[in-house]
Amino acid sequence: MSNLVDLAAIPPFDVWGESVRARKVEGERITLAVVELAPGAVVPEHRHPSEQLGMVIRGSVRFTIDGETRDLEPGGTWRILSERPHAVVAGSDGAVVIDVFSPTRNDWSFDPLEPRQPVWPRDE
Repeated sequence: MSNLVDLAAIPPFDVWGESVRARKVEGERITLAVVELAPGAVVPEHRHPSEQLGMVIRGSVRFTIDGETRDLEPGGTWRILSERPHAVVAGSDGAVVIDVFSPTRNDWSFDPLEPRQPVWPRDE
């Protein structure tokens, strides 16, 4: 993979069924993902060894981390330490978020979907 790639050239994959799709860029020790959540999409409570940082860039989500729940809109961020429980529900218009994981998400070995234009970025 080239070190310089447009998001549209990265094939998406289903993370939690077709209502939660992601595209990822991986380094040796870090994963960057742009995740598209359909309206009302649910990411059930789960945990993983990777630490996770993220930010909403479009839409809204209700995020629960370690028992704390907040509604987040563009600019809202999160920090999830290793093995901490967390869950997400997308708002009525869905959401696009950026997630960063360290170390890489070795469990994200999903089959790629057909290439398609990402929801973000694009003109409003």
